Amino acid sequence: MIFKERLIHAAIFDMDGTMFDTERLRFTTIKQASAELFGETISDEILLGSLGLSAKKAEELAKSRYGEDYPYAAIRKRADELELAHVRKHGVPVKPGLYEILERLKRNGLLMAVATSSRRAIAEEYLINANVMKYFDITVCGDEVKQGKPHPEIFRTAAKELNCLPEHCLMFEDSENGLRSASGAGGLPILIKDIKEPRPDIKQLAYQAYDSMPDFLADLVRFTPNLPKPKLTDAFPQTINNMRAGIHGFGAMGGGYLAQIFSHWDGYTRPYEIIGASNNAILRSLVNAFGKYDVHYGNLAFHQTIDRIRLIDMADEAAVCEMYAVSEIIGLCLPESAIKQQAAMIAKGLVARYQNGAGPLTILVILNKLSGAAFVRRQVKEAMVRMLDEQRAEQIMAMAYFTETVVNRMVSKIPKEILLKQVRINFASFEKHTQKALGSGEGNVAPMHQEPALLAEPGLGKIVSQLRHASHLNRALDQLGVTLFESGPDMVLYAKKGGKILERLRQVQTVDNIAEIQAIKNRLLNGTHAIIAWYASLLGYQTIGQGMGDERVVMLVKRLVNNEIKPAMLQENPALAEYINTSFVNSFIARCKASFKDPCRRIGRDPLRKLQRKERIMGSIELAARHGIQTPMLEFGAALGILYSLRLITPEDKECQRIKALFEENGAVADVLAFSGDYHGKPYLGLDRQQDAALIERIAEHLRQLTDPTSAHWQWPLSYNYAEELAS
Repeated sequence: MIFKERLIHAAIFDMDGTMFDTERLRFTTIKQASAELFGETISDEILLGSLGLSAKKAEELAKSRYGEDYPYAAIRKRADELELAHVRKHGVPVKPGLYEILERLKRNGLLMAVATSSRRAIAEEYLINANVMKYFDITVCGDEVKQGKPHPEIFRTAAKELNCLPEHCLMFEDSENGLRSASGAGGLPILIKDIKEPRPDIKQLAYQAYDSMPDFLADLVRFTPNLPKPKLTDAFPQTINNMRAGIHGFGAMGGGYLAQIFSHWDGYTRPYEIIGASNNAILRSLVNAFGKYDVHYGNLAFHQTIDRIRLIDMADEAAVCEMYAVSEIIGLCLPESAIKQQAAMIAKGLVARYQNGAGPLTILVILNKLSGAAFVRRQVKEAMVRMLDEQRAEQIMAMAYFTETVVNRMVSKIPKEILLKQVRINFASFEKHTQKALGSGEGNVAPMHQEPALLAEPGLGKIVSQLRHASHLNRALDQLGVTLFESGPDMVLYAKKGGKILERLRQVQTVDNIAEIQAIKNRLLNGTHAIIAWYASLLGYQTIGQGMGDERVVMLVKRLVNNEIKPAMLQENPALAEYINTSFVNSFIARCKASFKDPCRRIGRDPLRKLQRKERIMGSIELAARHGIQTPMLEFGAALGILYSLRLITPEDKECQRIKALFEENGAVADVLAFSGDYHGKPYLGLDRQQDAALIERIAEHLRQLTDPTSAHWQWPLSYNYAEELAS
């Protein structure tokens, strides 16, 4: 590996204070042990002076202050006992960023070693407890060298055992004595600051110095490759980092897509926990009970399990604020109306994060709206200003990156009745397996007299027996699961360049101009998708997949995409050909044909919004007109949207009801398309009656044909000759 123009073959890590935040714990236990055995706690001055010293040197320092009778060896032994008891109960306090660093170094071919002043018994206990022993090829401990730090022996020994020259070894340290040891060994000392800042003359021995592990990680990322976009069937990383990710709005897109993106993370590690906020009590109960859930990819007959997931109530202000305070990244997957309701809670969460001293937060805005990120930021800022003064609010808002995104995946929720049926069936299977595992006592465990080797080890036979019982339960638990979402296979999430964390996420592709990607999706896919839903519904189909089995629907889609939308977009911006011809279009029809669990009612909802000027259908018509391209299929699609509403195929859809009311007042299509009244508190952006009169009339003619029982217009996409229309 090349790191800052130096060839690196190995990385050698100090343990206490560098990898693990144990120096503070050590101070506490030594003080307690000193009070118990000497009647007086040892001073911070002596403890700080002992950092990086061997046990012998540390003892000399302590006795120089407290006298030769100071029972340092006994105090250290008692402190070891207290420290081990704490670690066995609470775990080793691992420094943030350590797992990501170890993964990147190991997977980029470096040899790895530990060089610690601690005794081997302590070192191995800690390395195993922290689940990092697997990264290291060798371990050199303080009780195995003649001279402790600051003498260079321990680092020289580690480099020699790795068969590496010291000048090709990064040597990670936190203390003055450690730096002196690494520098004296001829290595490349990397200072990771801990409790005590080294003196300037000692600090300059460091090849590179960092305030924290995450600071070094940010530098390391520049010199190690990001992993390529994952395949759908790629496993999630095994190693868990100490980060959390949040999903505010755990619906189809949040749970069926964003959770997968966060689980893939950077391909080296994945988050300790994903926190999802949902107002669905059944969903919360099931996910929290199982501790996991599945996403089903129907076209591949593939299930992907999302674990390390916890759901909170979206109405629980304290829980939502905590999610914002502790997460590295938040996916915001709420509809526009809900964002206005949740803005105050988001603002409070950002305030709590700021007060806790946390770093910048990236908020991925998953909202099917142009400039959606700016809209969300504005709503949150307004809510925050009602809580704080303008200057303070802007200071906090500057620490949050509201990031525009484009999603290229179809996801739907499993119907409630199917969901509950899964739970009942799985629980019945679980009961059967647990009864088999526990009901017959020794029935599934080999009698101990058959295991004489185990009897020779005190207590081990009992442990193995209990573990065998547990393994049966574990197998029963593994079979428990619940599928919550049906998903398409497309992987990439497009996001505007901004927060640094996005460049590391394996499944995110950052772009400079997200508006271009939004335009492609909005016009090329979203408008087409809505037209498919309207047409399929009017033909009597329930799902997108069923509708795409009708040749009339397929022909309409192909013609409006290939002959109208694509040519207009490519003439407008030829540079978009890469995305238009590959990333979006090539898989769109195939996805639609496989969408048998994607209801037309869901895709076709809110037709009034979709028929606005500049929106997905009318915007495409306007763009094509600007380049002299006729749009009979798009206009036919607009008429389908009106007819879909007039027939109230989705009777509970308020926008369908509104379109029906507008049309029936005068029987005029213009009253619908040129509507200019209130729309969610703002003027509706309809067509202009005069300037768009010809377009309105063409759409009205399509509607007349569609409602004429003698017309063959329902077969029109099959019989329509586009070449003749262009020639005329």
